[in-house]
Amino acid sequence: MDITSFIMYSFIVTFTPGPTNIVILSTVHNFGVKRAMDYTIGATIAFGILLAISALLNNSLVAIIPKILTGMQVIGTIYMLYLAYQIYKMDSSSGNTENKSGTFLNGFFMQFLNPKVVIFAITVIPSFVLPYYTDMTSVTMSVITITIIGFLAFVSWVFFGAIFKSILQKHEKVVNVIMALCLVYATIMIWT
Repeated sequence: MDITSFIMYSFIVTFTPGPTNIVILSTVHNFGVKRAMDYTIGATIAFGILLAISALLNNSLVAIIPKILTGMQVIGTIYMLYLAYQIYKMDSSSGNTENKSGTFLNGFFMQFLNPKVVIFAITVIPSFVLPYYTDMTSVTMSVITITIIGFLAFVSWVFFGAIFKSILQKHEKVVNVIMALCLVYATIMIWT
């Protein structure tokens, strides 16, 4: 197994902007680090679960992947457009911080609807691990390694948001529009 390629692929996919990372940044911006960490923990646990499911059911998934991906594309598109709309209309100056976005459960369920994460989960294990290792220990260590990399990626977006929070808040409407447009772009990329 080419461990360098495996690690680089995992870092590139998890650290680059995607729906989860954009929502984390938006949550830090609008609700603070604690709320973003709640979301991040939920997202990380779901990420690990998706990787474990992929590792366990890899052969079965291959036969039904086209059906899963099509359904996921539709559901994911609707959910991501809903998130883009929610980010667009956010206004932290109103003092309404009772918004339910950015919660542990939102982070958890978002991963199952996030095409970038699901496609990554169903491809990384069979592409980089299973051709070389099939024993449960090696596969489990790979799932744990990727989950840790994903957690580090999510936390880096939390820290980025915390460091630049004053700048982000100063230009709140522009930032919200840009983040909403990024989610819309990510949604469009699902279908191309």
